[in-house]
Amino acid sequence: MSLSRRQFALGLGALSLPSFAAAKAKQFRVYIGTYSRGESKGIYSFVLDTGAATLKPEGLAAEAENPSFLAIHPSGNYVYAVGETEKYKTENAGSISAFKIDHSTGKLQKLNDASSGGAGPCHVNVSRNGQFLVAANYGAGSCCAYAIDSTGALGKRTAFHQHSGSSVSPRQTGPHAHSVNFDRANKHVIVADLGLDKVLAYKFNAATGAMEQGTAASLKPGSGPRHFTFHPKGKFAYVINELTCTVTAFKWNNGTLTEIETVTTLPEPLKQGYSTAEVVAHPNGRFLYGSNRGHNTIAVFQIDQATGKLKSIEHKSTQGAVPRNFAIDPTGQFLIAANQNSNTIVLFRINQQTGALDAVGAPIPAPMPVCVRYLPLRRA
Repeated sequence: MSLSRRQFALGLGALSLPSFAAAKAKQFRVYIGTYSRGESKGIYSFVLDTGAATLKPEGLAAEAENPSFLAIHPSGNYVYAVGETEKYKTENAGSISAFKIDHSTGKLQKLNDASSGGAGPCHVNVSRNGQFLVAANYGAGSCCAYAIDSTGALGKRTAFHQHSGSSVSPRQTGPHAHSVNFDRANKHVIVADLGLDKVLAYKFNAATGAMEQGTAASLKPGSGPRHFTFHPKGKFAYVINELTCTVTAFKWNNGTLTEIETVTTLPEPLKQGYSTAEVVAHPNGRFLYGSNRGHNTIAVFQIDQATGKLKSIEHKSTQGAVPRNFAIDPTGQFLIAANQNSNTIVLFRINQQTGALDAVGAPIPAPMPVCVRYLPLRRA
């Protein structure tokens, strides 16, 4: 039986209230987004047991073309994936796909797909009320929003913004929207644009899915802002800069980002072939992590709770090449890193006192891994 939009929203309220259940869960299904090159055929699933500190493969969850980045619906019943391509049907665009989760097996049943509105979609997120999805198009330098209907499928497009401009690097001859994030209040969508050296804060209407121009924070020319994360308490935010291997800390105040400082993610000078990828704040708010490609490490920082400033703790090898996205499990005990060019994922235990990382076991085979997402395990 199909639910009304209001019933759907009310149901989500119960499901996405405090993530207490997720934080206390001992087992999580881990979905891995990949590039479908070589042996990879799409989205894969694993099971993380936080009690036993094990990560075991379940296999291919769904075939898909370049599902590089994923987002899980707040209800825990749906997965959304970008199709990082240059062509969708007759359009010069990539795609976004919706999948329903079979909780007994982890397999994903495709519901529908839609155009991302531009080439090379590379990041996707779902609003906190579960009613809208946003995506960033790297190739086209644009972002879009879609409604999510009561079945979890993609509905109508509710917003689209084409960026324009450039900066000083050869990688910055045009806009390259690289990530999309919702703030805690569900009132803003933050878009980091590598090509513009800007982090844009769009005003978001959680009732209609509309996005309106808001403020923008400019970074040092040539920085290349890529991914973005909020501090759990919401008063600080961080963007990792791909081209300079740096992290910029901001104060966040209801739609306005004010720079605090910019620090290096490396223990040595920047070299050709080095770049960054992901940035994640620990759920306890005390630590920040960033991935270095080329250097092939996770940079670990301590966060000053009063100022938001960062202090370098360590640079931990990911035991592979080109670490892309990584994610911390909801309990805050483990971090899984995706080594794209080594075809492996690596499980790390997080020291709760220092934030330091310790690898658990050997790297685990996973074809062309790019993105890591968790879901509390439940067997239907």
